[in-house]
Amino acid sequence: MPNLRRLDVGFQGGQVLAVRIEVEAYDALVRALGDDRSERWHQLDTDDSQVQIDLSQVVYVQRESGNQKVGF
Repeated sequence: MPNLRRLDVGFQGGQVLAVRIEVEAYDALVRALGDDRSERWHQLDTDDSQVQIDLSQVVYVQRESGNQKVGF
């Protein structure tokens, strides 16, 4: 069973992409964002598709913590 987490990617202009990805895909995205020599486009593999992201337009990345809470 894959270890999926919700990820929100915010872009210049205010658009937000909300997807569910595996932890390894998140780690690869963070590495690409931090690498000055990375390509402009990054393929993000989600739970149901592949998305091409323009790294130069990313403003923020927010990942759910994974702490599952039950209750109110």
